[in-house]
Amino acid sequence: MTNPFSLEGRHALVTGANTGIGQAIAVGLAAAGAQVICASRRASDESVAQITDAGGRATSVLVDFSDPMAGQDLFAGKNIDILVNNAGIIRRNDSVDFTENDWDAVMDVNLKALFFTTQAFAKDALSRGTRGAVVNIASLLSFQGGIRVPSYTASKHGVAGLTKILANEWAAKGINVNAVAPGYIATNNTQALRDDPDRNAAILDRIPAGRWGDAADIAGAAVYLCTPAAQYVHGAVLNVDGGWLAR
Repeated sequence: MTNPFSLEGRHALVTGANTGIGQAIAVGLAAAGAQVICASRRASDESVAQITDAGGRATSVLVDFSDPMAGQDLFAGKNIDILVNNAGIIRRNDSVDFTENDWDAVMDVNLKALFFTTQAFAKDALSRGTRGAVVNIASLLSFQGGIRVPSYTASKHGVAGLTKILANEWAAKGINVNAVAPGYIATNNTQALRDDPDRNAAILDRIPAGRWGDAADIAGAAVYLCTPAAQYVHGAVLNVDGGWLAR
């Protein structure tokens, strides 16, 4: 019997795979059998080493997604059939003081680069007539407003919307498009929050699971959405938040 959770023979590209959630997803995809390309603006040597040391297959490529069109040449000739859009940035300031530069920087990476990278992936996959899977990394702020992160909130609302429109257009053509919305995950990006006793306590008090999430928690959900087991899942935004949004 074929294992519906296996990714043997599949080729995946993960953006922002050098650390944190992206690294965990790359490792998870490889553990499920996929050959993985780690695409990041910083070297992904650690991610590649984790995968190859465990007997998996991985390579890396340097790509700076602050150029929204940087992903245009990533797919030709590589037979990539899984794309995970994880690369993202955040800028914080009061909305009355937020600058145009900070707005544009976040929107370029989190939304514009995501769309045009996914477009390039789909063009290649559709031209080859192969099945494909796209997983976008959304956020709790795809549903909530947050504080002092206007461009990040706007971009992550946009990620949820793009996930749905691309699913509408490509579901019948063999490409699944879905998203994972992480809750509060213990990564470098949240170190300052975890180091603040008051913020840390307030966050933990809101999470029914009673703990910060691990990057591996996000990886499991993302890997599932790439497998044949999820072939009838289209346009979903899967919350992996310890129950945060249920409160």
